[in-house]
Amino acid sequence: MLAESESNPTQTTEARPRSGSLARRLVLATLAFCILFTLATVTVRTWFAWNTNLANMTAELSLIDQVFQGTLSKAVWEMDSEALQAQIDSVATAAPVGRVELRILRPGRSPEVVERQHAGHAGSVLAPALRRQLTVSPYAGASEVVGELTIEGDESLLWKRLWKEVGIIMLTQIIQSLALAGLIMGMFNRSVTLHVRRIARHLEQLTPQNLKTHLSLERRGKAGDELDLLEAGVNDLQDKLANHLERQARDEIALAASRDQLAELVEQRTAQLKAANIRLEALTRFDPLTGLANRRHFDELKELEFNRALRHGLPFSVLMCDVDFFKLYNDTHGHAMGDQCLREVALTMSALFSRSGELVARLGGEEFAVLLPGQDATQALASAERLRGLLVDRQLPHGASPVSPFVTLSVGVAELDTTAMERFDQLLQSADRALYRAKSQGRNRCEI
Repeated sequence: MLAESESNPTQTTEARPRSGSLARRLVLATLAFCILFTLATVTVRTWFAWNTNLANMTAELSLIDQVFQGTLSKAVWEMDSEALQAQIDSVATAAPVGRVELRILRPGRSPEVVERQHAGHAGSVLAPALRRQLTVSPYAGASEVVGELTIEGDESLLWKRLWKEVGIIMLTQIIQSLALAGLIMGMFNRSVTLHVRRIARHLEQLTPQNLKTHLSLERRGKAGDELDLLEAGVNDLQDKLANHLERQARDEIALAASRDQLAELVEQRTAQLKAANIRLEALTRFDPLTGLANRRHFDELKELEFNRALRHGLPFSVLMCDVDFFKLYNDTHGHAMGDQCLREVALTMSALFSRSGELVARLGGEEFAVLLPGQDATQALASAERLRGLLVDRQLPHGASPVSPFVTLSVGVAELDTTAMERFDQLLQSADRALYRAKSQGRNRCEI
């Protein structure tokens, strides 16, 4: 009977009843999937569109707040009611704003409320709202709250934008789904059904001696469609495919092991490179002995602070510091103690000059420099005197100093003169000259 089946395979195939079409069922399943996919996609994209609109409106309100915050603060501080009303009206007329409220705070008086809103605005539950305190700086370093500004988004505009985007999303998604369904159905009818029949006829020419384990689809009943034709052909190729897959699995395991080893090696090399870069960065910017900024880092920041002081007309001072008779200290106490002395001096300077913008750098040997943005000559001189006093209080022994039994500093102070100085080097030279005067006048002193 097996020989009979081998000699006439088409007879068995043609004898199977055909009660349905796989292509027709695929068409129906594709349409159902496209409908569900469209509904799910529209829902997800609508949710993302809503969140995007909320974020965009929040950004718009933040931009409006940034634009008007300063002018509103100034108008409130100067009690310019005309300018204040004009600014509030301008904020209220902005597209994303539904309501704006300004609470003016004045000491000893009840808050004064100024409110504007779009016509028809009846409050908002879902639209974002921003609340900011309005502050002014009557003088440098001071800040005073003069009011509270509340900006509510326009919920109707939010919904209008959402519905517009939902319409576009639905239209594009329907077009995409229909195009996808048509493409799948067309490709299946032209590429799958036709070629499956050819593959089945080709597989039926294989001999049953090559079979190991027959494929069993375990389907409920026989539909008589193309899958029945494929079942006999797959059984002929299963042994070959099984061998091929076994070899492929072994190769994939070996490849995965090699890939893991390579990834681990790359990770190790990356960590080593990162650590080396961190060490290199520290070496190029910081003095290895004292931990202070080195000359390179000092040169990078000095021009930034100098130009900022010129642009904004702010005071800016520089200290040039030198450890008195440091060569004699090294000759007397040894270079190891000299290094320790420099570290102690650096520690004292770092503890004193730790505010934002202040920079302590070792320029070389026993010479240090300090950048003091925001300080004039009087303040810088006071800071220099505090530094000198702190170092004296540490009582670091100096057996060879003719001015003190302890380590002392000479400090030169210079302040930026915007009318005479165009470059930082001029300011640094002025501080260096002041340091020279301090040394000439007996050391252990501060000079401007």
